[in-house]
Amino acid sequence: MGIFRARYAEKLSMAEVMISGLRKHLDKLSRRGIDEAFIESIDTLKKDAAALNNEQESLKAQLKSKTDDLNKTIKELVKKVSEGKKIVKLDIDPELWKEFGIEDKQ
Repeated sequence: MGIFRARYAEKLSMAEVMISGLRKHLDKLSRRGIDEAFIESIDTLKKDAAALNNEQESLKAQLKSKTDDLNKTIKELVKKVSEGKKIVKLDIDPELWKEFGIEDKQ
């Protein structure tokens, strides 16, 4: 599986395995330009990605909570507007209903 198709946790794990392998075989890979700085850059990116993923998950939870709050508030709003509409229809002449946003004919 390619690293770009894996899930975040899998990508972080793949990076950890890569770091371990690079460190284990650094003597052989150094002639190809792999050095401790290169390995550290991967490790830093892995840590940054983990932190960002954790932050994103927290934001998702907050968004879900706010969405629930919004849906409850909208539901209550619709209920109150409906209640107001019924009261207006009982006491206000139909020709004035448009002033309340009521488009009904009766």
